[in-house]
Amino acid sequence: MPELLLVRHCESSGPQPDAPLTDRGRDQAERLAGFLAAYPLDALVTSPFRRARETIAPFARTSGLPLAVDPRLVERRISAEPDPAWRETLRRSFDDPDYRLPGAESARETLARGRAAIDDLLASAHRLPAAVSHGQLIGLVLHDIDPGFGFADWTSLSTPDVYLLEAAGDRLQFERVWRDGG
Repeated sequence: MPELLLVRHCESSGPQPDAPLTDRGRDQAERLAGFLAAYPLDALVTSPFRRARETIAPFARTSGLPLAVDPRLVERRISAEPDPAWRETLRRSFDDPDYRLPGAESARETLARGRAAIDDLLASAHRLPAAVSHGQLIGLVLHDIDPGFGFADWTSLSTPDVYLLEAAGDRLQFERVWRDGG
């Protein structure tokens, strides 16, 4: 049964693509590396955003696994300009996947690229890859797998957070296997 670990990045200093992890985020990344050591991971794929790469870097160093970048794992572009009501925009996306602000990406578009990256990893020869991404993309993927996972569940995602995705026939299922508690 194909499996994949889906990892949300650690605490970062902001939403910009080049935003680094905070000091707390770097500590989280070290704890995450210790947690991931218990899994027989054989591939690491990450969003090109700095916070995602820095999240998996400690594990990549200790495991010796190369780090591949997949631009399909980037965070959703929710608006072309800063959106003070971005949480409401995101909430609405769970109910209307085609809703988008001007110059932004809809939930359906985000999901299509995110699922394509995940499905490609699940169909690969890897036994257990890890994909590092972002909260909105991960929330939409989990919602696609289980429509009962909605906006309220997205608000409970931690930084970092780890989900095990398993393919069962033509269906995916997921289980949270770790969330940061400190």
